[in-house]
Amino acid sequence: MLVQLQYLRAVAALMVVYFHAILQLAKVNPAVDATAFLYGETGVDIFFVLSGFVMWLTTSGRAITPVHFARRRIRRIVPLYWLATLFSAVVALVAPSLLKSTVFDLPHLIASLLFLPWANAADPSTITPVVVPGWTLNYEMFFYFVFALLLPLSEARRIPAMFAVFAVILIASRLLPETTATRFYGEPIMLEFLAGVVLGWLYGQKVLLPNRWAWAALAAGFVFLFVNEALMAPESRFYAWGIPAIFIIYGAVSIDFSRLPVLGWLNYLGDCSYSIYITHAFTLAFLRVASDRLPIGILQQPVLFVILSLVLSSIGGAIVHEITTPRRKVAVPGRPPV
Repeated sequence: MLVQLQYLRAVAALMVVYFHAILQLAKVNPAVDATAFLYGETGVDIFFVLSGFVMWLTTSGRAITPVHFARRRIRRIVPLYWLATLFSAVVALVAPSLLKSTVFDLPHLIASLLFLPWANAADPSTITPVVVPGWTLNYEMFFYFVFALLLPLSEARRIPAMFAVFAVILIASRLLPETTATRFYGEPIMLEFLAGVVLGWLYGQKVLLPNRWAWAALAAGFVFLFVNEALMAPESRFYAWGIPAIFIIYGAVSIDFSRLPVLGWLNYLGDCSYSIYITHAFTLAFLRVASDRLPIGILQQPVLFVILSLVLSSIGGAIVHEITTPRRKVAVPGRPPV
């Protein structure tokens, strides 16, 4: 098992938690100027490149049908996401004051459950589902859909076909009249999945960086990821944030982590990363509500609030992971968990 992929999953999830914790501070407590510390959104870009890498590596050299692939993806993604979506919809209907970025809207709810892009009823300028961080899952599921359709092709033709399909989608989205769908699928952020697929192919071909250069690529990737996040707008993320994410993944998978001690807690958080990502919005909402009812508000203590956000989101995600995830089979050496 490539333990470094687990580490990156954990780091990426916690980066997103940190990003949303800072956003909470900026929105709920304007007296606290936390925007200078607004980092972590780029964890999504690490996830996207990593997803393409894992999808290629777990299907390469195996006779996997589109139906089998789709069934595995649905079993992993859908149950928890649907549960979180329905829970958010109920809260938005019964106690709307608890949620800052969600209002109950039936068409929006249905689109969210089907992983279809839809303008958020609370803010029509944004294309986000009921569980706002789930916008990334809309891209993920679309990538899985295209990936599954191309599985019957030989591996030699699969990657060129994938590039051709996404090129047609991006071009068509720019040429067709603007709609929610063309705005969403016309974003080149989807190219990050393809970059991950190429890295998966390179890994399978043993085309890896020497150990020294791999560590340098990993470090440089994180440095430029944070620098570019501070300097470049999200509109340029597919290259300003995507390229550093590529360096991070390629550097990490080129390093032989089997010679290093395993960080058990970080490895476990990698297992819990999906649960952390889906549930952390509820944890942050809980902290915000709790802060309103405490004599000394947590939101008045920015460092404490961020630390509690990271710790409680990790604990909450781990609990949900243990409850909702069936026990996995023993991983095959050299293959990351799916």
